[in-house]
Amino acid sequence: MMGLASDGGLLIPESIPDVRDRLEAWSKLSYQDITFEILKLFVDLPDDELRSLIDRSYAPFEHSEIAPAVPVGDIRILELFYGPTLAFKDIALQFLGNFFEYILEQRNQRLNILAATSGDTGSAAIHGVRGRDRINIFVMHPKGRVAPLQEKQMTAVLDDNVFNLAVEGTFDDCQRIMKTLFRDLKFKDRYALGAVNSVNWARVLAQIVYYFSAGLYVLTTSGAERVRFSVPTGNFGDILAGYYAYRMGLPIGKLILATNENDILSRFFKTGEYSLGDVVPTLSPSMDIQVASNFERYLYYQVGEDSIRLSQLIDQFEKDGAMRLPLGPDGCVDEIFEAGIGDTDSTLKTIRRYYDEYGYLMDPHTAVGVAVGETFMKEDEPLIALATAHPAKFSQAILDATGQDLAHHKYLELLRDAPTRCETVPADLEAVRAYIESHVPATTTG
Repeated sequence: MMGLASDGGLLIPESIPDVRDRLEAWSKLSYQDITFEILKLFVDLPDDELRSLIDRSYAPFEHSEIAPAVPVGDIRILELFYGPTLAFKDIALQFLGNFFEYILEQRNQRLNILAATSGDTGSAAIHGVRGRDRINIFVMHPKGRVAPLQEKQMTAVLDDNVFNLAVEGTFDDCQRIMKTLFRDLKFKDRYALGAVNSVNWARVLAQIVYYFSAGLYVLTTSGAERVRFSVPTGNFGDILAGYYAYRMGLPIGKLILATNENDILSRFFKTGEYSLGDVVPTLSPSMDIQVASNFERYLYYQVGEDSIRLSQLIDQFEKDGAMRLPLGPDGCVDEIFEAGIGDTDSTLKTIRRYYDEYGYLMDPHTAVGVAVGETFMKEDEPLIALATAHPAKFSQAILDATGQDLAHHKYLELLRDAPTRCETVPADLEAVRAYIESHVPATTTG
């Protein structure tokens, strides 16, 4: 529940289990059963309690398979948008809300969640914990830089335990404020701060599941020996879950990292240089990020699990805005990764082409992943592209791409005239600190 470790670092498991001897058995299981098998490797709970948490978490999902891998043309699209907020974040955050509540009741404690969002994390986190007695949630989003419907999904939740803050800055400002407050250990303890951003290990853990679920399904139905995943990402959390699945033994040929014009991650995997640029607003706002908070976890393994070396690299990046890793003898940073950019033009063309040819609508983030993934296809390794949000969340992009008003969903139609609650604050650490102090009592034990 603490999110960031006490020294400001990210928590990781002590070891990564090898599950290759279980894959055949897992390929016959339901999504909930695979979730149970994976989570019990990392979570110390009685089996019946863990199963109950999993079943409750996925009961609200609209699709019986939770995350189906749908064949569209020459690829499979892994649809991750059947949760309450129509985004892939629901898959982890519905579980996290139930998990946190269970632990807090066991310990008779309270928790104040502080989150930074570029779009979908905020609404998914809010819907995961809204109305819960022992949890308050404070969500910062960059004012005017998230899609209108994404903002409405957050600010239309009026439960007393939900606080929305529109920060006059970028997502990176929101993330910087969050990380700095978590490093203030006295404040963190006094106000019982916890995190649900993908800095929280449990978020990444829950996302590992759909790589196994989809990967094993496609391997079984295609007869292939390996699969490829194309992942649109800005904060590196979603593709990091795929990296852990690969390390655990899922037969992945390539993890294809797709960015929009905010290409710090794709540049790194091509050149070894991780260097800041300016945040560029795009059609895929959840990926309009420069500093990827989960990247440190990957770097830890890339520098031979040397924490001192990792700290030196992070300190260098915070000081200079850049750091570099040497390329391997094959001229790449890591042979499991490919990387590319899906710019605005290719995003719109991909949305239009898939609708014209297959009658399939995808949101702009998904289109970035598909556009980049198509450039790294291999005949004997089926491509699975992650669909991270329902297209109705980005109806303007769909209209721009197709010339038609096609993207709708009943959940979102209900939001259009809903009342909202949100407060605007400057991109200032002390302003956010003061807001938290004025809205919850100081406590460490409940």
